[in-house]
Amino acid sequence: MQKAVADYGYLAIFAGTFLEGETVFLLGGVAAHQGLLNLWWVALTALAGGAIGDQFFFLLGWWRGPEFLARNMRLARKAVVARRLVRRHAVPLMLLSRFLYGLRMVIPLVCGASRIHPLVFLGLNLVSALCWVLAFGGIGYLFSDWVLSRLDHMHGLPALAGLLVLVVGLAVWLARLAQKKLLGQDGGQ
Repeated sequence: MQKAVADYGYLAIFAGTFLEGETVFLLGGVAAHQGLLNLWWVALTALAGGAIGDQFFFLLGWWRGPEFLARNMRLARKAVVARRLVRRHAVPLMLLSRFLYGLRMVIPLVCGASRIHPLVFLGLNLVSALCWVLAFGGIGYLFSDWVLSRLDHMHGLPALAGLLVLVVGLAVWLARLAQKKLLGQDGGQ
């Protein structure tokens, strides 16, 4: 297993963060703390994967946004909310998009379809990716000893699973709260 992480870890981090890979990135931080991967390369790989992924979806939105969104009903529903938010709060939304659970791919698509200037999106995308890398990479690296100690003792696994559910639930709650705040501001203007 350690050889597979050492051989394919960076590729897995890039592929995972290209889409929406917080979990893969957190595990990359754990692997770096164990010495299986280099922390700086994990961070740079995640930064590249996240930034290139969002840029890809932005360009897809620029090129074929309305047609692409119309083909997928789930994305189309999210795009309605995202369009409204982009019209009113484009800059904060681009900076926070990778922290808003469930909207990470939709926001760049809508920004592209809305014809946000590509260099503006690129700059904000890079700033957002850097903040995301610092936040999630730091969490994975700093808490890796605790995570690994719980995995080594299977009796601690239910507590770890409970904590993970709590953290994910808190993240989803915070993302929804942020979305409601943004929507509330939008509706009141």
